[in-house]
Amino acid sequence: MRMAVRMLAVCVLLVFGQVLSFAEHQQNEAEQNPLTLNLWRNQGKEVVRVKRDWIIPQIRVSENSKQIPEDLVQIKSDKIFSGEVIYKLEGPGVDQEPKNLFEIDDKSGVIRSKKPLDREKHSSFTLKAFALSPSGERLENPTTIEIVVLDQNDNRPVFTQKQFSGSVPEFSVPGTPVMSVSATDADDPMTENAALSYSIISQESIPDNGVTKTMFGINNQTGTIYTRDVGLDREVVQGFKLKLQVADMGGEGLNSESEVIILVSDINNHPPQFSPASYSLTAEENVFGVEIGRVNVTDRDDPGTRNWEAKYTLSNDPDRNFAIRTDPDTNQGILTVVKPLDYEAQREHALFVTVENLSPLSSKAPNVPLSTASVLVTVLNKNEGPHFKENPIQIEVLESVDPGTLLKGAMASDPDHSELRYEISKDPEGWLEIHRNTGDIKSKRNFNMQSPHVRNNVYTAVVKVTDAGGLSDTATLKILLRETNDFPPLLTPLSGSVCTDASSTGSALYLSATDKDGPPHAAPFTFAIDELTVNWTITQFNNTHAVLRPAVELEPGDYTVMVYVTDSGSPRLGAFAQVNVTACHCDPYGDCKSEAGTILGSRVGISFLALFIISVCVALLIVLFLLAVALAACGRRHHIKKETGLLVGESEDDVRDNVLNYDEQGGGEEDENAFNIDLLWNPRDAPSNPWSSHPGSAVPRGKQPLRKDAPHNLPSPAYPRRPPADPSDIEDYINDGLEAADNDPNMPPYDTALIYDYEGDGSVAGSLSSIASGSSDGDQDYDYLNDWGPRFQKLAHMYDPR
Repeated sequence: MRMAVRMLAVCVLLVFGQVLSFAEHQQNEAEQNPLTLNLWRNQGKEVVRVKRDWIIPQIRVSENSKQIPEDLVQIKSDKIFSGEVIYKLEGPGVDQEPKNLFEIDDKSGVIRSKKPLDREKHSSFTLKAFALSPSGERLENPTTIEIVVLDQNDNRPVFTQKQFSGSVPEFSVPGTPVMSVSATDADDPMTENAALSYSIISQESIPDNGVTKTMFGINNQTGTIYTRDVGLDREVVQGFKLKLQVADMGGEGLNSESEVIILVSDINNHPPQFSPASYSLTAEENVFGVEIGRVNVTDRDDPGTRNWEAKYTLSNDPDRNFAIRTDPDTNQGILTVVKPLDYEAQREHALFVTVENLSPLSSKAPNVPLSTASVLVTVLNKNEGPHFKENPIQIEVLESVDPGTLLKGAMASDPDHSELRYEISKDPEGWLEIHRNTGDIKSKRNFNMQSPHVRNNVYTAVVKVTDAGGLSDTATLKILLRETNDFPPLLTPLSGSVCTDASSTGSALYLSATDKDGPPHAAPFTFAIDELTVNWTITQFNNTHAVLRPAVELEPGDYTVMVYVTDSGSPRLGAFAQVNVTACHCDPYGDCKSEAGTILGSRVGISFLALFIISVCVALLIVLFLLAVALAACGRRHHIKKETGLLVGESEDDVRDNVLNYDEQGGGEEDENAFNIDLLWNPRDAPSNPWSSHPGSAVPRGKQPLRKDAPHNLPSPAYPRRPPADPSDIEDYINDGLEAADNDPNMPPYDTALIYDYEGDGSVAGSLSSIASGSSDGDQDYDYLNDWGPRFQKLAHMYDPR
């Protein structure tokens, strides 16, 4: 039993020792092999399972490595005990550009580089590592792996320019900064691989051997070039050529070269001097704006610079008749006359000229006074020609100025007080006249703004003046014509058509106004309709147009509308215009169409011309037929009327129904005076005239209309005047009357105006009760009226209440 206990204790101790030995071994392995990375756990007082992450430090890899492929790091998951683990890697350098630089062993988790790296292209990479189960499930959270590429000195420093240029003022003291140069290195600027050092290799003077000592130095860190010695004189040496070098690794590594050109700039240390110091010049009187002479100076400074260019000043010229300027090419002083000289007033002018540079003298220049020269100008006598006081001569007048109006006077003068003569050299329209001696310009004829020689309301002429010595001067005469309101506006068009339907698109007529006057006496125009014109409206469309519309629905026909148009002038002018408007039926597009065009507009089977000819022929035949029937019928009715008139007139009791004719159409085209308005008068209001005693007559016997279609004073045949004794002879009586009427040349039909609206004061027919007999109403039988129609039936009921 003791033996067993001892064996059990030994086993426990051995197991505990193995555990401690294994933990120590794992710790030593982690410290000795940093490429193997494990998961870590959070530890605390309580045992709690938490999510674990990978912690991987940056991995440093040298660029341009020759050991390819190279193992960089190995990752492991602490879930290996639960089954197989598959490792994946993604990011720039793996499956993103630049691709195929890194890879991972999906079994062991070793990350390798596949190609040499270039730090100047990609200085670092950020990758994502994954641990997956065979089914694709993530076992751990993805971790970030930073790979930093270590720099090598594989790039040579390069100057930013192949040749640098600069300048330095002459006589600069040692230590004066001249210029700076710069270079770049593609290596890591935080390493010695990009630590640059500048130096001057050689120096040459321009011209050669002008200066032999070293005149310039350079700061090896900043590249600033400075002067080291004195003796920079531009008159001795114009410049220097330096050869520079830059090297990395603090001057011990790779290097390159460049060139620097340094020019010695001029300073104003030489004042200008006149050579010679006195001048004698001549100038003509009354001549100005011309050069009369030049003065010369010398200057040793750099030509073409402000240190060399001279600036001249005149003195002893109280009237400022002269001026002097500098010739930029020769540096000479050019003396000119700017105001006319008068020989009679002063024959000589003594001038003094001083000179200095545009730039002030340097402190290193000698202290000498400004150089001065004397100039004597002698004035030459000359005949002075006349000249106009202004050119061009501006005149502003109204276009309606009366002929003979003075426009301009006293335009020219002559210094010698010579007699002057004026004339007009150019006057395209002949509108002007000028007084030969005084020069007064007057209007000769009325101005016209519509002239082609008037441009922008300006009429141009040319006048000339000449003195006794033959000298002359010309001037341009510009006459600005101000517009006046001379013409009333004109309306167009004066005729047109509109649709009878006010809602149609063509129920408006657009009117436009024009004016021969110009602004401001023309547009905008005002449109209005005469007060006596009704049923029409006019609406302002814009400044020059208006719209004329009917105010009501119109009947087709011709209309006249008086439109009044006024302009905007001062005073305003206006005019009436008669607009002839045709109202017509319109098609759906608002276009006017005739009724015949509407009917015959379609073409079905035959042409429009053939259809029109056929229609005219048929209409003509119908008219002829109707005319013949009407003539015959009128003759018969006239005969019957005469006969029945006699019958009715025989006895007041023998009253019969007389069928009156109302459709008589007249006697034809020759009956021009048939209509007399007197026939329409009420007999009570008409002038007193004796009534016709003819039985049945209802027309006054006054002055009857003169007929042209009826033969006058021709004998008429004998008419039957006595009624038949037997009623059975009534047919013969009527036929005899018809035959006599047909052969009567004095019988109508005539084109006679009939009266339909006046029924008269009474009836000569008497009472209707006498139609059948002269007995009383009670004895009369009215049953036969029922066969005459509905109207006579009502009449029968009135007289026969049975």
